[in-house]
Amino acid sequence: MDPLALTLIELGAVVFCLGLLARLAGRIGMSPIPLYLLGGLAFGAGGVVKLEGMHEFSHLSGEISVILLLLMLGLEYTAAELFTGLRRSWQAGALDLVLNFLPGAALALLLGWGGVGAMVMGGITYISSSGIAAKVITDLGRLGNRETPVVLSILVFEDLAMAVYLPILTATLAGVSFLGGLTTVAIALAVVTVVLMVALRHGHHVSKAVHSENSEVFLLNVLGAALLVAGLASAMQVSAAVGAFMLGIAISGATAHNATRILEPLRDLFAAIFFVAFGLNTDPSSIPPVLGWALVLAVVTAGTKMATGIWAAKREGIARPGRFRAGATLIARGEFSIVIAGLAVASGAVPPYLAALATAYVLLMAMLGPLAARFVEPVVKVASRRRQVPAQA
Repeated sequence: MDPLALTLIELGAVVFCLGLLARLAGRIGMSPIPLYLLGGLAFGAGGVVKLEGMHEFSHLSGEISVILLLLMLGLEYTAAELFTGLRRSWQAGALDLVLNFLPGAALALLLGWGGVGAMVMGGITYISSSGIAAKVITDLGRLGNRETPVVLSILVFEDLAMAVYLPILTATLAGVSFLGGLTTVAIALAVVTVVLMVALRHGHHVSKAVHSENSEVFLLNVLGAALLVAGLASAMQVSAAVGAFMLGIAISGATAHNATRILEPLRDLFAAIFFVAFGLNTDPSSIPPVLGWALVLAVVTAGTKMATGIWAAKREGIARPGRFRAGATLIARGEFSIVIAGLAVASGAVPPYLAALATAYVLLMAMLGPLAARFVEPVVKVASRRRQVPAQA
């Protein structure tokens, strides 16, 4: 069969099946991410049916999905909100970083994957899924809860940490020297600082440059600017994703709101294809040998995220149920963990089993997070009543 025809047929079938999986996930009240990964595993290397025509498209779509993901993440914040969130959450954010980076890094060293593997696995276990967390908060009607600002401030800190982590990771995976790595980090920090200052003082000019009342023109302006900035950032040895994130921060007000509305379907499409593509490149037979480690990592890092949320909420004077709600909301891992694993696997600098471990880990955490957030409050209330019974007697 003609290669183009094969690619179109496979792409059409994949996108259609993604719609069915998303509908199924919505009906059972869970994130579709685990189903996308499972779908990729079923039709990739070692799966039920191997899709041959998807590989070339999946690579480019994966890059675009990461750019869109970071762009829309930046659109959610203004520079002022980032500074405020950083001042408010830096202690909880530092605790979150230590508690949740170390388990992944330690396991990688234990498995003999070296410093690069430790850096990758640390990032995978550190970053919560802001997408799943936001969906959980909305679905459970907790937007007005006292612990919600605590959760959001920690997520903001994590997003800022990614702006520093991703350039370092990219340089490390590329095998640059120590001096070259320091140069990359310095450039990244300088770019982030400059863009934040521009966003604070001249963000309205950036918004005006991309804004248009015509939705078609607006979409082309925003998407073109994001790809252009991402490409320039990559040329400067700064992560392309970070460039898109910085552009999102520079766009503010009604322009940011409209951009989010227009780009959201496009982001969801490319993100879904990205998760499937990651699954396609992971051999299902490689998962059973690392499933035990994934379970151990899931239990440990669920506990460390709970500890982070409980400690941060306690500092704000929030009652016991709210503390546990905050911790449970942070448990899920998802899009960023797969992005980090995808970058590492594509570089060839890490063992192939890392992809299998990351897939199994994200599958577990993407399902465990929403369940924990839904059921932690009833469990805490029952436990509290049981403690009160002897005291009343």
